[in-house]
Amino acid sequence: MTNDSIPQTDVPPAPPETPPLTPAPESTATQAPPPPQTAAPVDAPAGPIADGRRVDESLEEKIVAVGGRLPPEGVTFADILDLIGQDSLLLVSMFLTLIFLVPVSIPGVSTVFGAAILMIGISRLFGSGLWLPKRFRTKVISTEKLKGALDKAVVWLRRLERISRPHRLPWLTGGGPVGLVNNLSLILGAVLLMAPFGLIPFSNTLPALAILLLALGLLQRDGVCILLGHLMNVVTIVYFTFLIVGGGVAVREAIKKLF
Repeated sequence: MTNDSIPQTDVPPAPPETPPLTPAPESTATQAPPPPQTAAPVDAPAGPIADGRRVDESLEEKIVAVGGRLPPEGVTFADILDLIGQDSLLLVSMFLTLIFLVPVSIPGVSTVFGAAILMIGISRLFGSGLWLPKRFRTKVISTEKLKGALDKAVVWLRRLERISRPHRLPWLTGGGPVGLVNNLSLILGAVLLMAPFGLIPFSNTLPALAILLLALGLLQRDGVCILLGHLMNVVTIVYFTFLIVGGGVAVREAIKKLF
């Protein structure tokens, strides 16, 4: 038998190969890149800012931090202003009054710091920038004595801050005529602090306490502290009047005994 006798069957042709699927071309439309994520600076405050300080940072912490950064060789008012910042001049006023709450004598400080607080009050009164004569800005004060006084006085600030409550007597914390009276009282306290009674007990403490209460009340929006600051100014005036009258009587009696 030959191969020709075998019937031939038609084999169907193989199906054509399917071409591989290719991904659809990406849209040529321009896509905005995602905004870059930037890390927050290390020194960025953890909370919002109010009156030149973090809301979640106590006044005591702020004062202690400034005291720790004072230059060791000596400090001037310009240094203190740079450390605290001009945006919180009330905090500067509080810092300057703390050393008068303890019995530490630093010659010339009441005049320099009193003049600085006086100019702060005037700048608040007229809504202008702080100006201070170069003589007061550059007077060098012993850092060692200043830090020693601050370490003791910060205890009083801690106590005052604990009793201070925002939004008490809010009508005493507003602007207009009330704000004018508050700024004038701050100026009066500075003038009384500069009075030449430095060697007499409480002659610097009373006006310093008045300024401290006023500044604390204005910062904390606490009308009770502001009211106490006004009362301390009145107490200071009464005390100084007693010193002047009593001193005049003593001098007159001394003259009578001599002649």
